[in-house]
Amino acid sequence: MTAPTTTNPAAPDPDPGEVPGPRSTVLLRRRSRLSAALLFTPGQLALATTVAVVACLLLGVTGFLAGNGQSAALHDAQRDAAQLVGTQELRNDLVSADATATNAFLVGGLEPTEARERYEASLSEAAQAVPSLAATARGAGEAADLATVSDSVQRYAGLVESARANNRQGFPVGAAYLDQASAALRDEVLPTIDEVAVSTSQRVDADMGSVSLAQALLLFVLLALVALGAVQLWLARRTHRVLNTGLAAASVALLVGGVVTVAAVLGGNGVARSVASGPYAATVATSEALSLATDAKSMESFTLIKRGSGADFEESYQTSVAAARVLLDEAEDAMSGNDVGARVPGPAEPLAEWDAKHAEIRELDDGGRWDDAVEAATATGDGSAGAAFAAFSDRAHEDVEATSKEAVDRLGSAATTTQAAAWIALVLGVAGAVAAAAGMNVRLKEYR
Repeated sequence: MTAPTTTNPAAPDPDPGEVPGPRSTVLLRRRSRLSAALLFTPGQLALATTVAVVACLLLGVTGFLAGNGQSAALHDAQRDAAQLVGTQELRNDLVSADATATNAFLVGGLEPTEARERYEASLSEAAQAVPSLAATARGAGEAADLATVSDSVQRYAGLVESARANNRQGFPVGAAYLDQASAALRDEVLPTIDEVAVSTSQRVDADMGSVSLAQALLLFVLLALVALGAVQLWLARRTHRVLNTGLAAASVALLVGGVVTVAAVLGGNGVARSVASGPYAATVATSEALSLATDAKSMESFTLIKRGSGADFEESYQTSVAAARVLLDEAEDAMSGNDVGARVPGPAEPLAEWDAKHAEIRELDDGGRWDDAVEAATATGDGSAGAAFAAFSDRAHEDVEATSKEAVDRLGSAATTTQAAAWIALVLGVAGAVAAAAGMNVRLKEYR
């Protein structure tokens, strides 16, 4: 009698050539069917249809992302550039108020009404600007810094009022109060504003860099156009028909969408670069030059207030004016050939005229004619140092206003253009996908 067969648990694994399990069998069958389908025209047409539709959607999505992303970066640059200009204007208002206060202090007794009005106007503009800048600041740190500026400005104004009251009565302690006020401004307020300006400037640079990043997505736009062109070429060779209405419509849609996207994105990047090196750079340089020159005006007054012991203030004056001249040259170079810069003469010439008047004031003071020097420093009539400085300040403010407006307007216009291009690319991409699917479906029906 034959013994029953038993299974050996130590038997070797099945040979690789044996029939696979159920799951592997399903996968193999699917792969076989797909490979077999691609050997025939209907399967190839289905694959070509998928490629054409994906290419259209790829262009639409990447075009939208590129345009929308660049538009957001341009808007950020526009906002941050305006914030930086506002911060610099705040600094200029405070320095202008200090320069007016110190210059009026030289008169002795009750300061001129015009000087008092200029001081109050500058201080009021600064006080109104702080809450607005704090509200639009990006980050709690900047808002907190600007809040401390508001408190310090109130302290500064109180010290100036004490100096003014003592000076009106002829008390020497008034000069000490004025020193404290100026020190509070330069040690507490201006450094904080400068820190905010630096961080804002860094954000503007980062925004400008983000604008150029959108160009990387244009490679996918080009890839989509190539893919659709390859499908159309393959179809023409396979079917021996030159024109497929659906694919032709999809090609037109993608071509238009691609051209619009590329033109808008490259144009937006060009605008950002030209603004950064042109009106924006000129705005920053002119505003900084105005701040330095206005600070030098304060140093001029302090040199006279100290009556023979103001050598340090005179040295600070010379340093500030020299730096202001360099900045104005940079601003002029940035706006060379620009219509905005050509509308009115720049502030460099009146700055030179005021510096020449300052040299005359120093000559009078160094020659022992202190009263004459004070009179020359506080005069505001035609041909005076005050008139020369006012002309410089007015022209600098005009330049800052014109160039900052141009920078903000151009960035805003570019942002709007790229945003519109983003939606055009998306709509045309989807429309192209529908047209491509419809056109390829006509060929598929011929094999059913």
